Amino acid sequence: MNNQEATLMAKHAGFRRVVFNMGLSLRVQMYGAGEFSDSKVINEIKKVLTNYVKKQPECTWMNQLSSRVYQNALIDLSHAFGRYRLGKAGHPKFVSRRDGQSFTVDSSNGKVLLSAGRTIKIPTLGTFRLHEPLSCSFVSQTFTLSKEGNRWFVSFCVDAQRLPMRQRESSVGIDIGVKSFATLSNNQVFDAPKPLKQAKTKLARLQRQASRQVKGSNNQRKTYDKISQIHAKIACIRKDFLHKLTTYLAQTFLRIKIEDLNVSGMLANHKLAGAISDLGFYEFRRHFTNSGDS
Repeated sequence: MNNQEATLMAKHAGFRRVVFNMGLSLRVQMYGAGEFSDSKVINEIKKVLTNYVKKQPECTWMNQLSSRVYQNALIDLSHAFGRYRLGKAGHPKFVSRRDGQSFTVDSSNGKVLLSAGRTIKIPTLGTFRLHEPLSCSFVSQTFTLSKEGNRWFVSFCVDAQRLPMRQRESSVGIDIGVKSFATLSNNQVFDAPKPLKQAKTKLARLQRQASRQVKGSNNQRKTYDKISQIHAKIACIRKDFLHKLTTYLAQTFLRIKIEDLNVSGMLANHKLAGAISDLGFYEFRRHFTNSGDS
């Protein structure tokens, strides 16, 4: 991705962030205006942003970017309130650039065909060259673009035929811990990589280096880029392990039981907090919770 394309992505990520925060601010202000459903309030917020905010001189830049980013930012806000009402998450919070750069676009005309090869045509954004080619053609409608380190990634859902599963064993219990990540009731043990522990020395050196550099300078920005690249690599190693392990378990066992852990309480212990964060207990359990297996 060239600098012009990276700048375009960053602008859209900023657009999503601004719209989400504006919508959240207006929603909070409307709490005392009566009993309205979140979806109705979000629709009213959309009217305010469309008919008033986007027409202000200081907001004309919004009209130069994809309107699908703007629409999906408000959909994300609606979903955030939905999870909050169901008790699955806390109250939606304002997002900042530190929370990461990402945004979603979709094809308002329905699903689109993505051809195999090294390029991908993303609705409303244009055609981009891929680092890894698409092995075959896919059909999709919604695309999420996110930045990890200094690289941009695109993810999308595809229409696919469900493959037949091989016969699975009946059930298994899983005990997760710090020393061995997962111990199964059939005595199988899985040890997790600890990428954060391995990278701590290098991260500490770069963070000290950044603190000594002139604030906002190009050198400091380059150092922060190196730090973000390390964190992105750490996240990728952790995700790779969790996906491979949960895929193996889901394909092998029909029913999976995982012990309940008070992760928040465990993180309060400063002696264990680093090790627990490095392992990704919550993400491991979430994989099964979303699929309904646990």
